[in-house]
Amino acid sequence: MRDEQKKNVTSADESPYDKLGGSHSTIIGGRQGRRIIHIIGSHPEVKKIIPAVIQVKAKKGVPGGAFSAKALRCDKRGNLRLVVSQGTSTQELRIITTVGDTVEGKRVMDELNEMLQDK
Repeated sequence: MRDEQKKNVTSADESPYDKLGGSHSTIIGGRQGRRIIHIIGSHPEVKKIIPAVIQVKAKKGVPGGAFSAKALRCDKRGNLRLVVSQGTSTQELRIITTVGDTVEGKRVMDELNEMLQDK
């Protein structure tokens, strides 16, 4: 019975942190990174958030630094990339959506970027 209930849960009903998946769940930015996950995960058309590898731009630099996040590029299926950066570190998050095409994906991308600006 519980398995059937879990299958019927839509992505809008899930906690934003339940949408976090992939081989690891580390997000750069500390509290700000967790806040981004909460903002993106609260969108009803976001199905899954998959963090990619953290890249360091340079060996020298100030730890910490400015934090930014922006949704970029929509693929043919409406899925997005979100680039998060802080100081010399950058991380790409793959955003899996419930929409099925580029036009709807671009709409979701614009909505997410607007939500991120309001943070």
